[in-house]
Amino acid sequence: MRLHLSTWPEIETYLTKSKAILIPIGSTEQHGPNGLIGTDALCPEIITSAADDLTDMLIGPTFSVGIAQHHLAFPGSMTLRPSTMIAAMKDWTDSLIRHGFERIFWINGHGGNTATIQAAFAEIYSERSLQKPTEIASSDLRQKAMNWWELPGVMDVCKKQFPTGDGMHATASEVAVTYAGYPDQVRKVEMTPRIAPIGNFRDAEHYRAMFPDGRIGSDPSQATVEKGNTIIEAAARSLASQFRSFADAD
Repeated sequence: MRLHLSTWPEIETYLTKSKAILIPIGSTEQHGPNGLIGTDALCPEIITSAADDLTDMLIGPTFSVGIAQHHLAFPGSMTLRPSTMIAAMKDWTDSLIRHGFERIFWINGHGGNTATIQAAFAEIYSERSLQKPTEIASSDLRQKAMNWWELPGVMDVCKKQFPTGDGMHATASEVAVTYAGYPDQVRKVEMTPRIAPIGNFRDAEHYRAMFPDGRIGSDPSQATVEKGNTIIEAAARSLASQFRSFADAD
């Protein structure tokens, strides 16, 4: 069930049965020569859509621009400042609390978001902690965040599909997931070296100097629709289980 494809009476009815919502969160940034700029937002969207077929859940809108300042030397990349992202996540959360939601599960597609997501949780919980008990809203707010590739069992499947060259950025696994979700968007691009270098980076210009085509440690030319479907199936099963446990927890 998708929030954007629902009416307000349908959401009101949903809240009589469940106080949980799942929100895909990602980034808008380059993913090498053959990876889509929206990869980090598309992956959690695609996996969430598949999980929706396995269990009852409400899927919120995708939080699609995250922490990506280091990608800004590549055209099309967009970023938020950490403070902006924290404020936006708090506003999203406060809006949902206002309607009666008490369980918010953020399924993340971008490792660079992780620290800021946790900082947003700390900001939200701190506001509640600083209130007197009589001033706190009656809701029992719980938030959870997971990276989709860290869902139980998923990394094993990724490693089986790509024993070498999966990499750290513009990975073969994430490109394969987007190709499976959008098979009409498959790109065939020759890349040199086949497996990109690894290393550290600072700001946007330093990143592009270190990794001229955008990849880090990866060979995404291995990505196929078939391998992406295998990863999606495993991730969807795991996500459905994780969401159900979170939504039903006392």
